[in-house]
Amino acid sequence: MKTRKSSDGFTLIELMIAVSIVGILASIALPQYQTYTSRTQVSRVMSEVAALRTAVETCVIEGRTSIGTSDLQCDPGAVGSSLMTLPPENGAAPSSPELLAGTGVPAVTFPATGDQVAIMTATFGNGAALVLAGQTLTWQRSASGNWTCISTVPAVYKSAHCS
Repeated sequence: MKTRKSSDGFTLIELMIAVSIVGILASIALPQYQTYTSRTQVSRVMSEVAALRTAVETCVIEGRTSIGTSDLQCDPGAVGSSLMTLPPENGAAPSSPELLAGTGVPAVTFPATGDQVAIMTATFGNGAALVLAGQTLTWQRSASGNWTCISTVPAVYKSAHCS
């Protein structure tokens, strides 16, 4: 009498169950990962712009309130970022033409009127997440010397240190 040998491997139903479980886990994990990535990008741009505060603070104290490289102008020394777009010409850092293609720097301005003495604005673009494209993150210095961060980024991606 012949005995039937059982085949090794998985049945179709077992494979379908495994694939559906992986699909459910992926549908939960992917949006969470995208949110995490966007939050990380906001934090990175916030810290890159905040790094210019010391240079801009020095310019304000010394009375250099126009962007340029001469002795009487402010050169904040902005470095390009793959998450920002280039600012308009009047707010561009002097080194912006020499930056690598596809990078941007924050716009630095010194308003002549109002409560703000210096404003640094970064516009998300280039390699930033699509939900952040076109959004801005701004550091403002008041006449009293306080720095505040303001952002148009959706609340789910904002840092606790930037309103």
